[in-house]
Amino acid sequence: MIKQEIERIIRAVVAAKFGSLEDAVFEVENPKQKDNGDYSSNVAMVLAKRLEKNPREVADEIVSDILKDPQSGGYFRKVEAAGPGFINFYISDEKLRENAQKILDKKEKFGRSKQGEGKTVVVDYSSINIAKPMHVGHLRSTIIGQALYNIYGSLGYKVIGDNHIGDWGTQFGKMIYAYKYWGDKKIVAKNPVEEMTKLYVRFHKEAEANKELDELARTETKKLQNKDDENIKIWKFLVRESLKDANKIYKILNVKIDYTLGESFYDEMLSGIVREATDKGYAKKSEGAMIIDLDNFGLPPFLVQKTDGAYLYATTDLATAKYRKEKWNADKILYIVSNEQALYLEQMFKSLELLGYCPDTELKHVKFGMVLGEAGKKFSTRKGDTVKLEDLIAKAVDMAKQVIDEKNPGLSQKEKKKIAWTVGIGAIKYNDLSQNRLTDIVFNWDKMLSFDGNSAPYLQYTCARINSLHEKYKNENRLEAILTFQKPHLELLREGAEKDILRYLVKYPEAVESAARENSPHLVALYIYNLASDYNTFYNSYPILKTDKDLMKARLALSEAVAIVLKNGLTLLGIDVPDRM
Repeated sequence: MIKQEIERIIRAVVAAKFGSLEDAVFEVENPKQKDNGDYSSNVAMVLAKRLEKNPREVADEIVSDILKDPQSGGYFRKVEAAGPGFINFYISDEKLRENAQKILDKKEKFGRSKQGEGKTVVVDYSSINIAKPMHVGHLRSTIIGQALYNIYGSLGYKVIGDNHIGDWGTQFGKMIYAYKYWGDKKIVAKNPVEEMTKLYVRFHKEAEANKELDELARTETKKLQNKDDENIKIWKFLVRESLKDANKIYKILNVKIDYTLGESFYDEMLSGIVREATDKGYAKKSEGAMIIDLDNFGLPPFLVQKTDGAYLYATTDLATAKYRKEKWNADKILYIVSNEQALYLEQMFKSLELLGYCPDTELKHVKFGMVLGEAGKKFSTRKGDTVKLEDLIAKAVDMAKQVIDEKNPGLSQKEKKKIAWTVGIGAIKYNDLSQNRLTDIVFNWDKMLSFDGNSAPYLQYTCARINSLHEKYKNENRLEAILTFQKPHLELLREGAEKDILRYLVKYPEAVESAARENSPHLVALYIYNLASDYNTFYNSYPILKTDKDLMKARLALSEAVAIVLKNGLTLLGIDVPDRM
């Protein structure tokens, strides 16, 4: 990446003149104003404090030495000191051309790197509950998790996706009781997840009037834990049917998770976790329960075993992290979990640290906000129930079909349906991933499905528009698409919109790297939206096919480079691109 080259050049020049920069923290960033160069650094101001010199004078000296350095000569058309001591870098035309050609050569591999080679990242995402349909509350963890899985993978990390499902515990005693005493096997078999959800709801209503039901459910739970044949059979049926139901949604969303290791997988390990925590002196009895005391760290106690001897989610989560370190040697574990779980995960991370289960592993809570309806309230049906993910997807696809009908009525019904799926699902994903994950997201359907502004259809349409240009060129000239970007091409592109696009294309790998560093897919979304905006400004201002032959080739090559980068960015976000719209 050119940004890294600039950092390297700065360090080499400064080391030769002022000594090593190893302990100095300086930045190379993108200026907000295009007139201030492609990159800008505050290194002179950082050095000036140490040297007790005027920052502008230090900047002038560094600039002078950079311009004399033969290794940096080909990178910049201009380097200048500015303001109180900033150094602004303007990338040379040759480097812009080389980068554009690299995009055309590498295609879908452009933006990939090996920076994470040899390191393993485990992504804990989706985390559905058994015997309940996937609903809108699962959307953010699933979509953000898959995007981060893709982003880290593109940077050379070994990435392992783990769907830590809720498939054990007291709720299963309730469901098993309800199934045994009120369930009709034939009815449940036709629609297992929905019918079991109804039975579960009925149990809670009945239990309000009959308190003995809770005790009866605990008996069923204990029988399950003791491997009672009948209860195990019912439980396996629920797990199998729930995963079958969830996998349909995952397939539609193009979500591929490597492992589905639920709470039941770790059941045999839990007694050992509590025993080890006790032996190490971190777990102790409190009012009959076992806790890990975190008072010295300003945190509430972490409950790992209840008074009746039962284990909790917390115990399972400790075992899960231990397993991930021992089995996969995880360098980093990302927990894609809502904001509401911040305190719980802080307790868990501190407990893992005390127990020494994840040495040298970075544990990261990737927080996210709620999903809201257009009124800014919790997204739900008119009855107040949460919206099933299957219904949400169906609505998005149906609305996308209406937009496609309006925009391009000449397409066949089969093609309209195919495009509607791609656009509708892309709209759902992009609506989430284009926003800062820490904030709540709002479902504004008109905005999501708009062909203008910051939306998936806008980006998909930009790609389709470029594809249409090349198809027209190939049909008229009986030639393949322009896939070369030679020096004469560059010389035909003037300052302004065209050069701005070339400068911005350089920064795509940086956007991907930043998204991984911040665990924020919206940084990729922001980049590709800005690129599409710049391209559409160019497209609407300059002729492409109706111009001089050489200039046409230059602009087609530029367009192709833009399409490649847009598609690469959308692919990281898990969004497909139709050939036409």
